[in-house]
Amino acid sequence: MKKKKNFFVLIVLLSLQIFNVIMAIETPEYNLLEKEGKFELRVYNSFAVARTRVENDYREATVAGFRKIANYIFGGNERQLSIAMTAPVISNVPNEEGVYNIVFVMPREHTLSSLPAPNDSQVKLEDHDLGKTAVVKFGGWATKSRADYYKKELIEFLRKKEYVVKSEFFVAQYNSPWALPPFRKNEIIVSIE
Repeated sequence: MKKKKNFFVLIVLLSLQIFNVIMAIETPEYNLLEKEGKFELRVYNSFAVARTRVENDYREATVAGFRKIANYIFGGNERQLSIAMTAPVISNVPNEEGVYNIVFVMPREHTLSSLPAPNDSQVKLEDHDLGKTAVVKFGGWATKSRADYYKKELIEFLRKKEYVVKSEFFVAQYNSPWALPPFRKNEIIVSIE
């Protein structure tokens, strides 16, 4: 009986993974300038976002921020309009201040003027312009320790290449919460000169 249960759980998890891979989720447009292993230099087009600011530890802030903005896109707005989910969900890397901006990228079909006003006054709509960026990719969960580790790797890459940082560092998480760690895609992103 235990083998059947384990087999069933495995089938469900694999089905969720296949569903996650099949679902083509829109991501922001960019031009790839350079690629070196897990590092990339990109230039992003500007894009509309829904943002909220949360004060808490990294994990709790990202969960609370996700819920607030998910509420907005699932109809918590003046027109009760459902807005398609996109990727990634972006947040500040872990910091000592415990203040995080959690950002959902809005689908390209929307502009700031076409998006409905949020019902929650803590959700703000704005244009986001990353411009030229440096990125490091990594898998697994984007935990505090892993985000810190890959931020340090990106800083070292930038130091070697003599690039100047001109923004905060961000964590970009591309997967649904049920994606298994071997299939997860994350990035640390920073704007550079």
